[in-house]
Amino acid sequence: MNSPLLSVRDLRISFNGVAGPFEAVRGVSFDLGREKLGIVGESGSGKSMTGRAIMRLTPRAAMVKAQTLCLPDVDLLQASEKTMERIRGKRIGLIMQDPKYSLNPVVSVGEQIAEAYLIHTRSNASEAKRKAAAMLEAVQIRDPERVYRMYPHEMSGGMGQRIMIAMMLVSEPEILIADEATSALDVTVRLEILNLLDDLVRKRGLGLIFISHDLNLVRHFCDRVLIMYRGHVVETLKAGELDQATHPYTRGLLDAMPRIHTPRRRLPVLKRDPAW
Repeated sequence: MNSPLLSVRDLRISFNGVAGPFEAVRGVSFDLGREKLGIVGESGSGKSMTGRAIMRLTPRAAMVKAQTLCLPDVDLLQASEKTMERIRGKRIGLIMQDPKYSLNPVVSVGEQIAEAYLIHTRSNASEAKRKAAAMLEAVQIRDPERVYRMYPHEMSGGMGQRIMIAMMLVSEPEILIADEATSALDVTVRLEILNLLDDLVRKRGLGLIFISHDLNLVRHFCDRVLIMYRGHVVETLKAGELDQATHPYTRGLLDAMPRIHTPRRRLPVLKRDPAW
């Protein structure tokens, strides 16, 4: 991979517990290019915490260490909070799982998108409004002028996710982190959002980190996949080669998936090895 957009080496995130320090992320390493990189694992595997560490948005109690956590020109671990405020949104965008918890309920969605643009550019209100309306059109929202004036509670889940994508892309970041961004949507809307993300990644040359627990979704959407178990990466492979995975944990996840054409009376239970 030539000139990665993001480099992560030996990322470790720990918390002080009753029984002593607990490592939630243990030695995660990867490079992100202009690609769709999936991070897959069970709840509690550390995938979301990894994404938050990149943004420097981990809880205050978290102790974050790494040999390398950097953009080509910025050490994210050593950067000041003022520098990180310029990076968040401008160079790295984060799409959360449920827009109703991320959008301000008393401000119109258009104003929220415009505000994100104003924060990161030397622009005026009229230019920010024009840019926000253009982004609403870019994420395939009909009648963007009308939607600009709407409030989050007036929107469906799918439209809310489109608004979040527009807000994250309005400042033209190089990296986008989507944390379970489609898990709360029905199948049809999910496909629309995935197609939208895929189109934006190809046209804008973004690096996308797609965090999910859905192996089938990642298999068909991403270029590469990191499989995480108990805070560390157990296997890395091309998404199209997921069926050729060799690690017992990955094989166990694949075997436990229900299949429409070959129904089973009982799904196998994953046997966990302490050595993992």
